[in-house]
Amino acid sequence: MAFVPVPRASVSDHVFGQLRDAVVSGAYRPGDTLPGERELAAAFAVNRHAVREALRRLQQLGLVRVSQGDATRVLDWRVHAGLDLALYLVRSGDVLPVDTLMRDMLEMRACIGVDAARLCAERADAATRETVTRAAQEYAGLAPDLPRMAEANIALWRHVVRGSGNTAYLLGFNSLVAGALAVGRVPPERRAAELLDVAGHRRLAEAVAAGRGTAAADQARALLTAALTPTTPPGRECRA
Repeated sequence: MAFVPVPRASVSDHVFGQLRDAVVSGAYRPGDTLPGERELAAAFAVNRHAVREALRRLQQLGLVRVSQGDATRVLDWRVHAGLDLALYLVRSGDVLPVDTLMRDMLEMRACIGVDAARLCAERADAATRETVTRAAQEYAGLAPDLPRMAEANIALWRHVVRGSGNTAYLLGFNSLVAGALAVGRVPPERRAAELLDVAGHRRLAEAVAAGRGTAAADQARALLTAALTPTTPPGRECRA
């Protein structure tokens, strides 16, 4: 594969990005060996330190295995990579379609949110229930300002997910928000049906406050699946 020499600013980032895309796109397949540091440095017209740093980051993402004194072998990212990879790939729409990643993250958000809402209703203490109720009231006051509602929506759901007491859900939520895949960079207009459903958000908060887990899950599902594409097969989204 022919690599493109990179500008001197952030050379390691450019090397990392091109190698990452080469692995994910299948230009290098699982089990293949990458060229050595010297060869990569010459191909990219950078020093070996930049190559070494890029390889370290690839290994952290689960894309390669770097062995001291041995070849760098490509791993199957579908087996070894985590959610962090998706957060990088959203910036590389030519490798995996951004629309597909956005859909996948919205589906994941629905899976987490539905069960987190149920658990929050069942587990949250009184202070958390009050916080969720207050956040829903503040959210309602922002309508119909979609950009501000989108920001407040993150805050509301953070309270719900934290109230679930599930650390794995919280870390997944943090990744989704940090990567701006499922919430931040999805155009608010695409989520208009969800964001403008002020009554639905109130019902969610009321169910949490009343400790009604099934009702909270049902309302969360109605809200979080509203932004999914019409082609999503019925029942594809997770159910609590």
